Amino acid sequence: MWSDTFNKVEQGLAQGPLCWVEVMDSRGSVPRERGAWMAVFADRVAGTIGGGHLEFDAIDRARSLLRGWATPGEQGSQVATEHQHRYPLGPSLGQCCGGVVMLRFVLVPQGRMDMLRERLQPPRDCVALFGAGHVGHALVRLLCNLPYRVMWVDSRDSVFPEEEHELVQCEYSDPVQSAVADLPAGSQVLIMSFSHAEDLEVVAQCLSRQRQHGDLPYVGLIGSVTKWATFRRRLRERGFSDAELDHVTCPIGVPGIKGKEPEVIAVAVAAQLLQRRSAVSARNQGNL
Repeated sequence: MWSDTFNKVEQGLAQGPLCWVEVMDSRGSVPRERGAWMAVFADRVAGTIGGGHLEFDAIDRARSLLRGWATPGEQGSQVATEHQHRYPLGPSLGQCCGGVVMLRFVLVPQGRMDMLRERLQPPRDCVALFGAGHVGHALVRLLCNLPYRVMWVDSRDSVFPEEEHELVQCEYSDPVQSAVADLPAGSQVLIMSFSHAEDLEVVAQCLSRQRQHGDLPYVGLIGSVTKWATFRRRLRERGFSDAELDHVTCPIGVPGIKGKEPEVIAVAVAAQLLQRRSAVSARNQGNL
């Protein structure tokens, strides 16, 4: 997860220099996307650029650069030094992906964590999760290992874990729907409270906000087709149009995954979020 990796980098850099290895460009079929990174120390590695021979070769190159850079007494006075290397992913590297990866190698002196602050920003994508039941807990455990930060809302204060994760903001809200107004713009909303009545009010509040601001790109509701048919009727009676109601995804989760165990549902929901993230990223790249 992001916080664990951040701590590994920070602790390692306090003891010695590192070589920051980042995918700066790629073409064709490659293991990881642009921006993927790993921090290579003399005796450890944090992060990954995709594994395989590409990663092994990059680690060897990074450590070679570290060995030839400076003696221990000089590292603190060194400035970050950058190198680049092009890797065709063909037979010579023992990988048959067929693409090309351009890697950036940046040598960072011991103790200079400030040089990495911008590169080690926490995830920007926010998931607003309403409901701290069994599925909610299972889903948060997954999301903490994915590129998301979570705003977790419930009307029962006692249901949250005792120790709050760095990327999870637990919010007690009664009535629960009042928290919708405070969600960050661009939040992806998941609604799975202990009560159908609460679910309905949260959906209604999300649709009202979407009508006014249009800044909740995804609103997902746990439940069956029958549940959503009942909700649609009640929400239509409150004045929401069919077009507005079509913005709600219910049931949630990628289709085809069977099982009602909380962990199974959580995997299906997380997979759907990742599908949306990939689709948005592809659209944004196409608009560049």
